[in-house]
Amino acid sequence: MDQIARASDDNLLEEIVRLKDELRKSDRRVADVVLENPEGVVSMTLATLSKTAGVSEPTVIRFCSAIGCEGFRDMRVKLARSLAFARSTSHTAITGADELATIVTKVFDYNLSNLNWAQGKLDIASVDRAVAVLAAAARIEFFGFGASGIVALDAQQKFPLFGVPCGAPLDSHQMFMTADMLKPGDVAVAISSTGHTREVVACMKAAQDRGAKTIGITGQVGSPLLAHCDVGLVVETLENTDLYTPTVSRLSHLVVIDILSTAVSLQKGAGHHDRIARMKDGLARIRSDVE
Repeated sequence: MDQIARASDDNLLEEIVRLKDELRKSDRRVADVVLENPEGVVSMTLATLSKTAGVSEPTVIRFCSAIGCEGFRDMRVKLARSLAFARSTSHTAITGADELATIVTKVFDYNLSNLNWAQGKLDIASVDRAVAVLAAAARIEFFGFGASGIVALDAQQKFPLFGVPCGAPLDSHQMFMTADMLKPGDVAVAISSTGHTREVVACMKAAQDRGAKTIGITGQVGSPLLAHCDVGLVVETLENTDLYTPTVSRLSHLVVIDILSTAVSLQKGAGHHDRIARMKDGLARIRSDVE
C-alpha cells in the first residue's frame, strides 16, 4: 500500500469527526458509538454495533460506505490502524522525567508521524498548480515571520533550483515594500502556519493587487492568507502544545519547499540542468580546496 493510502487509513477517526455533521441522522448515531468507544467497536460484530447504536445492520453498512470504507470489516481494520496511529503520536509527548535516549526516540517518532500525516493530507493537484506558477515566474519572493521566516530563507537559498532571482525579506517594512513593488510575471510565496499573520497577509494582498501571482503555504483551511492566494497549499500538521514537544509545522513546510524547488527544477530545460551541474561541481572544488 502506498504512503498516501496508509495515511488515509491511519486517520479514520479524524475523518469520521470531519464528516459527522454531513451524515444522515441514523448514521450519526453509529458515528457517536464509534467515537465514544473506538476500541470496543474494533472487536464488535455487525449485529452488536447495530444494536448498540440502535439502528439496523444496513444502516451500519451505509455508515461504513459514507466514511470511505469498503464494508464493515474494512471499517474495523481502518479503525484499528487509526487507534494505533493515535497512540503513536500521543505517546511522543516529552516530559521532564524523560531520559536522553527517550527524548531522541520521541522527537524522531513525532516528526515522522507528522510528515506521514502531512503527506496524506497534501492536495497533489494544488502542488501541481503551484509548480506551474513557479516554473513560469520571472522572480520569486518568499514571505514569513518567526519559524516561517526560517522556511522563507531556506526557500530563497534554493534559488538555483528555481532558476530565477529569489528573495526573502524578514523585516516587516521591507516585506511590504518588496510585495508592493512586484509586477505581473513575478510570484509571491507566503509561509504561515496559522495563516493569520497580519503582515504576511498584507504582503499577499499587495502582491496580488500589483498583478503578481500568489502562493500560500499554511496549516489552516479558510485562513485569511488563502483569501489572497491564487494557489493555496494546506499543509496540515500534528501540532502539539505540550511544553517540550517540538513545533513540527516548520519541518513540514521545509519539505514542501523541497518538493516545489525540485519539481520546478525538473521542468527547466537542459541548459538549466547543465548550469546546476556546473555550479555544484565548482562548489565541490571550492570545498575541496579549503579542506
